[in-house]
Amino acid sequence: DGAPNPIDVYVGARVKMRRTLLGMSQEKLGEQIGLTFQQVQKYERGMNRISASRLFDIGKVLEVPISFFFEDMDDQIAGASPRMLAGAGELAEEPVAFNFDPMTKRETLELVRCYYMIPDRRAAKRLLDLVKAMAASAESENDENDESAD
Repeated sequence: DGAPNPIDVYVGARVKMRRTLLGMSQEKLGEQIGLTFQQVQKYERGMNRISASRLFDIGKVLEVPISFFFEDMDDQIAGASPRMLAGAGELAEEPVAFNFDPMTKRETLELVRCYYMIPDRRAAKRLLDLVKAMAASAESENDENDESAD
């Protein structure tokens, strides 16, 4: 149907996540593996499938094993493999479209990268505690709003 395979999208998102965590541009990654930034962009969006040899090179440049690109893949995404779609696998459920999780968003990755750049680890811990408190406060506000709407 022309839509990218959810596994290709997932692998591309993991490439982008790691590249961004390293503070590397698409142009720089492309230079390191002999491609244009446009091709890197297509890989990261899952529009073009990454060959095994290219994924090997990307892993070397991004300093991760190839398995990194498949880690934490849920069963719904794994169920979109050609083998599973052909009915030869164990997953019986219809795979759903891949929705990006917060770990693939640029701002999340920048936040993580900046957090680890804080030289004072106690200050970094206090920042983490602050963010957790803010999230808990927002969550409890949402819960209160949901209860009042019922």
